[in-house]
Amino acid sequence: MIWSEITVHTTAEAVEAVSNILHEAGANGVVIEDPEVLHREWDTPFGEIYQLSPDDFPTEGVYVKAYLPVTSYLGETVEEIKTQLNQLLLHGLDLGKGTITLTEVREDEWASAWKKYYKPVSVSERITITPVWEDYQPKRADEIVIEMDPGMAFGTGTHPTTVLCIRALEKYIQSGDRVYDVGTGTGILSIAAAKLGASEILALDLDEVAVRSAQTNIKVNKESGKITVKQNNLLDNMEGPVELVVANILAEVIIRFTDDIARVLVEGGLLIASGIIMAREADVKQALVRSNLEVVETSYIDDWVAIIAKKR
Repeated sequence: MIWSEITVHTTAEAVEAVSNILHEAGANGVVIEDPEVLHREWDTPFGEIYQLSPDDFPTEGVYVKAYLPVTSYLGETVEEIKTQLNQLLLHGLDLGKGTITLTEVREDEWASAWKKYYKPVSVSERITITPVWEDYQPKRADEIVIEMDPGMAFGTGTHPTTVLCIRALEKYIQSGDRVYDVGTGTGILSIAAAKLGASEILALDLDEVAVRSAQTNIKVNKESGKITVKQNNLLDNMEGPVELVVANILAEVIIRFTDDIARVLVEGGLLIASGIIMAREADVKQALVRSNLEVVETSYIDDWVAIIAKKR
């Protein structure tokens, strides 16, 4: 099958918003090419990402690539994407160059080519993420291995915001905790919570593709007994109570539902929030305080922030 690869040259700040637009346009896949990974230092002596070439990345900004089947109405779809990108500018989001380019690719070539970039990575003291096609063997007795099949639509679990959330889960989760994973995507944070001792996890996402992706990965990791996946908008109609909410989504979205987070948490319950750029850190913290959530820790990787807050 022939696909059209649509590349948007944008900024790290706009990656999530641009990705959402591409998904809404019907894209069956998204790839994020951020030159930051070329310079990232991994705190592990094994399992590094390798075979990365600077020639595959922009010298500045980020490439967000989506895949649409070549059809008679592809032109109209691209014009709609351009319109939606312009709307982001009106809301003050920095798109950088904001250019769009199209290239035709064959599905079999694309599906095999990108896998060379995805290798086992140790993302915390105990957790290693590995693609399902790698024959990875644990290096330590207490090592937790999460197998991921990101498919064509979602990330590999090694993005800084995901790593920040996993490290926070490892530090704060208690055996028997009930968890809401808001914007679950591939389900990786739900899987991590289950393997770290949570007793009951509800993984929520508005995107049908995300729901299917999460269900697949949860089954691969044999955690279906603990995790339920549901298509849902944020915490709408969720009653709780739960001991922990994890949300790896845009700062603008977190700000919008801090009251709901406080509502579903038990007294002393925790929020782990990421997907936040440093420029929005103060805004998110202010919203949390207004909702009676006390910030107890802030952690960083590059320009990304994770905030841990407790219900007073």
